[in-house]
Amino acid sequence: MFEWKKVKLIGYGFLLGTAGLKILGSQDAKKVYTHVTAAALRGVDEATRVATNIKENCDDIAAEAKTINERRAQEARQREIEDARALLAEAQG
Repeated sequence: MFEWKKVKLIGYGFLLGTAGLKILGSQDAKKVYTHVTAAALRGVDEATRVATNIKENCDDIAAEAKTINERRAQEARQREIEDARALLAEAQG
């Protein structure tokens, strides 16, 4: 049995799809796509700027930590030398 209701639904779907394609291809839609793309590019630029800033801060922290460790190692070495001199002075003295 042939159902006209199904034929109508298919026809309406076709019309809606055709109208949707026209709307998506319109100049107004193109402007919206352009603005959304521009916003996305601004977001990427901002994320890149923040990531670069974080990386620079991490590099600065690592360099300062290395300097601190080198200074502590020199101070420890100097204490060892002073302790050794004190022991020698006691042994001679």
